[in-house]
Amino acid sequence: MMASSLESASSTSSHVSQFHHTPSYCEENVYLLCKKLCADGVADVSDLFVVFISNENKHIPLWHQKASHRADGIILWDYHVICIQRRKEGKAVDLVWDLDSSLPFPSTLQSYVSESIRPSFELFSEFERVFRIVHAPVFLRYFASDRRHMKDSEGNWISPPPEYQVLVAEDGTVHNLNQYINMSTKDVLKDLGDDSINAVFTKQFGVLVGESQLQEFFSCISR
Repeated sequence: MMASSLESASSTSSHVSQFHHTPSYCEENVYLLCKKLCADGVADVSDLFVVFISNENKHIPLWHQKASHRADGIILWDYHVICIQRRKEGKAVDLVWDLDSSLPFPSTLQSYVSESIRPSFELFSEFERVFRIVHAPVFLRYFASDRRHMKDSEGNWISPPPEYQVLVAEDGTVHNLNQYINMSTKDVLKDLGDDSINAVFTKQFGVLVGESQLQEFFSCISR
């Protein structure tokens, strides 16, 4: 993940410093975050969803990002990765865990969408965001990265890598990050019917939804 220039629930409150974070490696940060949330008893893995945000142009704006140098926190990422926690009990609201955000950690899905994604903000089509939603149990089994995307043409690191070993999938795959971050507005779900919703629990690379569908999607799977 590289940048270009340009209400939290108290019952699950955590401090971002408790989680492993390597700048520019958001996919690995979220991988470890999911494991820690489960190990600490904060969430059941079945209620976690890894969400990749990008588009055809690899230019997506998000607000309230720590890496920004602007007062409003806006930045252009090539892609970004967050975790959304579904909460089905009572009137509990779904939560967003974004280690790179300056918003409360975690934030409610509603406030994160409103403050960080800002769907009401009119954008040129080239900046329209697409969301790949992958069920965490599937992601933790199949995701792999040897970090090749973070090296330049001469093999030098663009950003220092994490100190731990690279992530290898259960089936031995060593790198499939591109298949998660390559996405197009043309491929988003046409509707949020039961078949489309259920696909997120079985497909290795999840499902693609548009900006206007994100909150509705989680409303559907939280019923």
